Amino acid sequence: MRRIWLTLPLALAACSSGKPDARGLYGNETLLSLSASGEAAAVPDVAEMTIGVEAFGTDAKSASDAAARKAEAIIVALAQFKVEKEDVQTSNLSLNRVDFGPRKGQFQASNTLSVRLHDVPKAGQAVAAATAAGANVMGGPSMQIADPEKANRGAYIAAYKAARTRAEAYAEAAGMEISRVLTIRDGGQGSGPEAYAMDAAVAAAEAAAPLPNVRQSPVILPGTQRTRVNVQVDFALRKK
Repeated sequence: MRRIWLTLPLALAACSSGKPDARGLYGNETLLSLSASGEAAAVPDVAEMTIGVEAFGTDAKSASDAAARKAEAIIVALAQFKVEKEDVQTSNLSLNRVDFGPRKGQFQASNTLSVRLHDVPKAGQAVAAATAAGANVMGGPSMQIADPEKANRGAYIAAYKAARTRAEAYAEAAGMEISRVLTIRDGGQGSGPEAYAMDAAVAAAEAAAPLPNVRQSPVILPGTQRTRVNVQVDFALRKK
């Protein structure tokens, strides 16, 4: 019996000495938990906007037919700017009888299209072409990035590198070194344009008003979108 009681504690100690604790640390390691962030910049490669027409007729059918013809002409005009049919979606149709003003008694029809332009440098030319084809209402553009994960990859890398650099500095100051990475947790992200083509209030006012016949291409600036991501990394440190 004595031999059993003498050897059992030694056996338990030998078994438990190599097991990590609940945090994943071994007995000779120290936990270092850090948060860091990284940024990436990308130029938007998609412009989303609404382009529409308003047409009048002596009856409902003539007004609707006129609006439909102009909408079809706009789609044809936009095709030369890499706008496929799947990039165009009807967002609003309306038909109203005019009850006041010089057009009293006529019918007003409108057809509004949501359009995605993949050739952003030519977005201004596309707007001019749509206007020449009959568009007289416009909203936008809203600049987007087609593949945000690809664009943000640099931010993820920068965030982890920042955490690693900081951990190495702490470890060196404490006479330690990084032995392992225990966990990496994504802390979310936020993004926004770095520059605007015009003041937001001016843009909203112009978007709400009918377009004149645009003879020259309007200037549309994509600006730059910056994304900031956050990461939290747990490192295991050990004595050198």
